[in-house]
Amino acid sequence: MIKPYDILKAIKERKPLIHHITNWVTIYDCANITRAFGALPVMAHAREEAAEMAGIASALVLNIGTLTPELIDSMIVAGKKANQKKIPIILDAVGAGATKLRTKSTSKLMSRLRIDVVKGNAGEIASIAGSEAEVRGVESMGVKGDITEIAKELALKKKTVVVVTGKVDVITDGKRIFKVLNGDARMGSVVGTGCMSASIIASFCSVEKDHAKAAAAALCCFGIAGELAAKKSEGPGTFKEKFYDEASKLDEKGIETLKKIQ
Repeated sequence: MIKPYDILKAIKERKPLIHHITNWVTIYDCANITRAFGALPVMAHAREEAAEMAGIASALVLNIGTLTPELIDSMIVAGKKANQKKIPIILDAVGAGATKLRTKSTSKLMSRLRIDVVKGNAGEIASIAGSEAEVRGVESMGVKGDITEIAKELALKKKTVVVVTGKVDVITDGKRIFKVLNGDARMGSVVGTGCMSASIIASFCSVEKDHAKAAAAALCCFGIAGELAAKKSEGPGTFKEKFYDEASKLDEKGIETLKKIQ
């Protein structure tokens, strides 16, 4: 059984430091949502300090959304330190499959580092797995085959947890499959929610060693915050404002009442 509130409570009590080497487009959003859930965000991209920062963190987020070769170098340096310290690494494969640089960089990171959770939309995950998919920019346009089975096989092959985000989020470690049905369509109407979800997965993984359960709990709470925000917003601008508010106010009763995890 997954108890999302218990993990969320641990985050608020321990205040884990979540190191991000992330997307310049959404960096502010990732910092805000991490703080709203009770963790502490830090964004240290320079190769000269990436390992040092990873050494004092409780989890590491690697996001290839605004990729450069220099940034990959920093990710590998930080990732090696994270592996040495045995803290979880969450790889957000933004746009994998859209360009050769993104696809090759994702492969490089997954071969050089032990990645605990790899997250992406259906097209990104299918591309990483070597399946036929269409990715336009950072949007999934289509996948040939059953994405749940593709994710399961990828998880077994890479010995990691695979998270496929979408209308229904799929989380698998290759043996178990969790599906999260929480969320609201308005979450896709604003820039940043995909990257923000990686921050929350990292926050939950930092205090829960079962990373598949942690990811499912994270996306459940994240989705519930989106549902509650949607009820009070008038459009994209007010939605994001309310989203931070609702994330910071999540409580046990609300989560237990609204959670949709299969």
